[in-house]
Amino acid sequence: MGVTPTKGTPTVTESVRDTPHAAAQPLPRRHAVFAVVALALLMVALDQTAVATALTTISNDLRTDLAWVGWIITGYAVGQILALPLGGRLSARYGARRVFLLAIVGFTVLTCLCALSPGIGQLIACRFLQGVAGGVMLPAANGIVAHHYGYDRDRALALFTSVLPIGAILGPLLGGLVLTVWSWHAIFLVNAPLGIVVMTAGAFLVLDPPRRDPGRLDILGIALLLSTLVTGMIAITVLGAVGTGPTGIAIVVPAALLAVTAGYLFVRHARRRPDAVVPWRLIAGRGLGIMNSTNLLLGAAMIGSSALLPLYAQTRYEMAPLAAGALLAGRGVGSIVLSGVSVALLRRTGHRPLLLCGMGLVVTGLLLAAAPPFRTTPEIWLLVAATMLGAGTGLTAPAANNAGMHLVPGEVAAVSGLRIMFRQVGGIAAVSATTAAVAAASSPGTAGAVALVVLATLLGGITLVAARLPNQRGRW
Repeated sequence: MGVTPTKGTPTVTESVRDTPHAAAQPLPRRHAVFAVVALALLMVALDQTAVATALTTISNDLRTDLAWVGWIITGYAVGQILALPLGGRLSARYGARRVFLLAIVGFTVLTCLCALSPGIGQLIACRFLQGVAGGVMLPAANGIVAHHYGYDRDRALALFTSVLPIGAILGPLLGGLVLTVWSWHAIFLVNAPLGIVVMTAGAFLVLDPPRRDPGRLDILGIALLLSTLVTGMIAITVLGAVGTGPTGIAIVVPAALLAVTAGYLFVRHARRRPDAVVPWRLIAGRGLGIMNSTNLLLGAAMIGSSALLPLYAQTRYEMAPLAAGALLAGRGVGSIVLSGVSVALLRRTGHRPLLLCGMGLVVTGLLLAAAPPFRTTPEIWLLVAATMLGAGTGLTAPAANNAGMHLVPGEVAAVSGLRIMFRQVGGIAAVSATTAAVAAASSPGTAGAVALVVLATLLGGITLVAARLPNQRGRW
């Protein structure tokens, strides 16, 4: 016989959701662990935004076309994408603590090797491997935070994403300052002291979450994903660097065909294999199709604007590297402030209102950046646009982080990895296409403005679709 709950008596579902149990109690040193793991995330953010200020300098110094120099950023992102599912499986089998610490060691060593690279080929290779180390680290970091915070993991993971805006502030400023007083080689050395601190503190503070058997590694799926991304990037880059002449067509057409073929095979593989590196049920099931598409375009806007706004300012308005990099300080400040607001409101309003409002602000910021300055200087105009971009990012990031995990609450690590993966894919597409367009255009500044408008249009369209996502308040 069933028992009907009386008024004021919580149901089983409500009790499980709202009542903390012993196994989910937060651990004593969770705040110190959060600081260590957040510092590791800051390293990843610094490495991405600081390098963005040096693209034109590296292009001139190494005498390399700007379209290929963009691979310094996109190669790093590809490495992360490929390593994200690998990092989750390694953490499940060997322990998140061990994987996290080894990834930090690799990341720190590779950042030093980037600084010593004498040519573009070596630099791109080191950046790819550095991205692999960062991609392995991120799922382990999410698992460590979730384990240490127990039933408060929703707020902790939402706050964890708010670390990225700090890198958006410090990275461009450090990058511009280092370029002004030294050279682009030294930009990569900024992370070396941070890596040593994270390795030392993490070894003493971080506890290992429970392990499980992750199953077999999907080598075929990873290979198909790598083939899709790399051939697509080659097609876009060669189109921008060589153009549509005989040489360009001879490379672009086969590369594009290979990208489409590999992409089709990857989707078919994901639909047929239950334990695929990216299972189809997490790509398109239970509203995740809308959420993944949203993250794809959010990544294009968020990562793309961080990487390309300094380049856009330099090519359209001929700003100095330090001034162009400082524009992202406004973006970072807006993001930090609104991230705190978003985290505080998540349980009260749910994620959907914050997600939609934030995406609207991002669209407005992109359109402002593309428009010519109105009764002010380009520096102030772009600073306002960047601050609005940051405010939208701050509202959106924690909400989008929790939205996907609300849809599949039992697979936090997998959904978190997919969120990062789709954002990185969006960032790769934005950076590759924009740098290729800027390199090929007779008016690089105008080409950058058109790219911003196109991105704003796409993001506005997906915002309307994201309004269909279910909302959820409270803990999960």
